[in-house]
Amino acid sequence: MASSTPKMNKSSSRIGYARTSTTDQNLDTQVHALEAAGCHLIRTEQKSAGTLKDRVELQTILDFIHSGETLVVTRIDRLARSMHDLQIIARRLQDKGAHLYATEQPVDTSTAAGKAFFDMLGVFAEFETSLRRERQAEGIAAAKKRGVYKGRPPQIDKTEIETRLASGQSPTIIARELGISRGTVYKVKNG
Repeated sequence: MASSTPKMNKSSSRIGYARTSTTDQNLDTQVHALEAAGCHLIRTEQKSAGTLKDRVELQTILDFIHSGETLVVTRIDRLARSMHDLQIIARRLQDKGAHLYATEQPVDTSTAAGKAFFDMLGVFAEFETSLRRERQAEGIAAAKKRGVYKGRPPQIDKTEIETRLASGQSPTIIARELGISRGTVYKVKNG
């Protein structure tokens, strides 16, 4: 009887990578799935997708993975949120002769079908992100028309800056103590 579940390649070593966007989220489910997939080493991160260079554990895997080894994730969105980042990761793995496998998706870049599906997933993930941005922009525009959108609250206290300037503090000291740029202090001073 043939199984409908894709077969993972039988590379010599499987390295797991689990990530959540915040420290409030739990990694246990991903870690258990990676252990069940035969990962001998699992690296975890709890931070937003952000830029690739900010994800230290993923960078470590990409730097040290060897030919024939497989990077295992539960889902592609645990690896990257944009097609650009996904392509960079895939290229680095390919250049090293390593593979990518997802436990919950039919992705196994050691096979032609798995690689094709991987490429399609990346396109759909990027499309979904673009749609989300469009909906957010439409929502902001509608809120502005209704007069209920105020934007992000100011991060500086103009009154505090004005008080310090009036007491004779220099813009450099004010900027340093408040953790803002001198340009911001000068804008308040000249505004």
